[in-house]
Amino acid sequence: MSTERDKNVLNLILNPMLPFGLEDGEENESKSEEEKYSKLPNFGQSEQLGKEGVELAEKGDLENAMKKFNEAIGICPQNPSNYNNRAQLFRLMFKIPEALTDLGKALALCEGKGRVAAQSNVQKALIHQFHGDTALAKVEFEQAAKLGSKFAQKQAIAMNPYAAMCNKMLGEIMTKFHI
Repeated sequence: MSTERDKNVLNLILNPMLPFGLEDGEENESKSEEEKYSKLPNFGQSEQLGKEGVELAEKGDLENAMKKFNEAIGICPQNPSNYNNRAQLFRLMFKIPEALTDLGKALALCEGKGRVAAQSNVQKALIHQFHGDTALAKVEFEQAAKLGSKFAQKQAIAMNPYAAMCNKMLGEIMTKFHI
């Protein structure tokens, strides 16, 4: 049976791009993010409209989802989350220049910090990756990984052939010795 320390050591070995202890700090950062933005005028209403937009997009109603995101941004233009959400919708609609504009706005508003920044960096990375620019994609994934995105961390490692090779070898050793 492995201890918590053993798990942390293995996590560091298998996930070298994730700073140790990030999971704890990530939660605190999210709370301070919420506190910062919750003081904005119309923030609560903006967040509600954003959630409704996400639900509409998940149901495939992209037109009405766009209306909700536009309304959310209109009443609280300093809330970075809604720019990030609208960028996702633009990506689904293959409107990449508009998506990149919104992602830039989201990153500027959140000053490149926190959950929204991580999500925005991931979206930018996916756009770059889709268009074959792996160098830029890797930079964005690494930035998102530094901000706590586990998905970005895995993608960045997968894009590093040496890390992938080391992870494969370590996985084989762990399997062989039943670790």
